[in-house]
Amino acid sequence: MNDSYLIPANTKRGTLILGWFKPFDLILLGTGVLISLVLLMTFPMASTWQVVLVLLPGLTCAFLVIPIPNYHNILTIIIECYNFFTGRRNYIWKGWCVKDVQDVKNSR
Repeated sequence: MNDSYLIPANTKRGTLILGWFKPFDLILLGTGVLISLVLLMTFPMASTWQVVLVLLPGLTCAFLVIPIPNYHNILTIIIECYNFFTGRRNYIWKGWCVKDVQDVKNSR
């Protein structure tokens, strides 16, 4: 192959648990489900809205760890959006008025 190395498309999946989850994802999901189970055993389920409120922690955590394309999961998208909107952006002008590459490096 002329000394070229082809990286397989599934190299990242090999580092994930079951090919989909990071350890934090499973901890988050397990915590939400455990809280929901404890609430199910603690509170009497007399109406539908009580069942929904008790299941809400588990359902929320399950929603956050759903795998989606181009990102790892929903939680990753939320974190990336937060970082984008709250992070500092540094725009370096590299237009026609740049004299030399050294000037750009020195201005940082």
